[in-house]
Amino acid sequence: MATASPAIKTPPVSRDWTAGALSYLVPGMGQISQGRVGKGVFFLVSIYALFFYGMYLGSWKNVYLPDTADKTNPWRLPHTLANIYNRPQFAGQFWVGVAAWPAVWQYNFFKNNNNAGPLIGEFERQPNETLLNDLERNGDKTRDLGWVFTVIAGVLNIMVIYDAVAGPAYRASVQPSRETDAKPADSAAVAGH
Repeated sequence: MATASPAIKTPPVSRDWTAGALSYLVPGMGQISQGRVGKGVFFLVSIYALFFYGMYLGSWKNVYLPDTADKTNPWRLPHTLANIYNRPQFAGQFWVGVAAWPAVWQYNFFKNNNNAGPLIGEFERQPNETLLNDLERNGDKTRDLGWVFTVIAGVLNIMVIYDAVAGPAYRASVQPSRETDAKPADSAAVAGH
């Protein structure tokens, strides 16, 4: 009689939330902290290259959180949610991590102030309408392509964060059952009884 081999027990899946947080801050940093250096550096270089190239295409004026809720708020959303509704691109750009934080800083502290901030100047600050209109009127579609690149970089980093949280994937090792371990002579002896 053949007996069913016992089910192979796999170790419980543990989530590495610290690595996920590190990969949010800087793409690939969670993988580097887990010892997957090659993968982490690949994520870091490719996501930041995509993000900063997109910023370059947008004349460094396409990553920002606007303060337009007073002008446009069709559903009477809370102020910040209305601003994200008015510029949904930032919801994707935000996930690139610390590279998008200057936009949040500018939004919170320099919304109505035309002076440059002491640390980051006007980097990722909402451009004035005249400048935006000039960029739209006199430019080509590279500015639009630029914000698409920055959004794609942020969304790709969500997958990098998931990879860091889930950890490395290993193939489960298959342990032979007792019957397959038996020698052929033992099998014949058992069959004869």
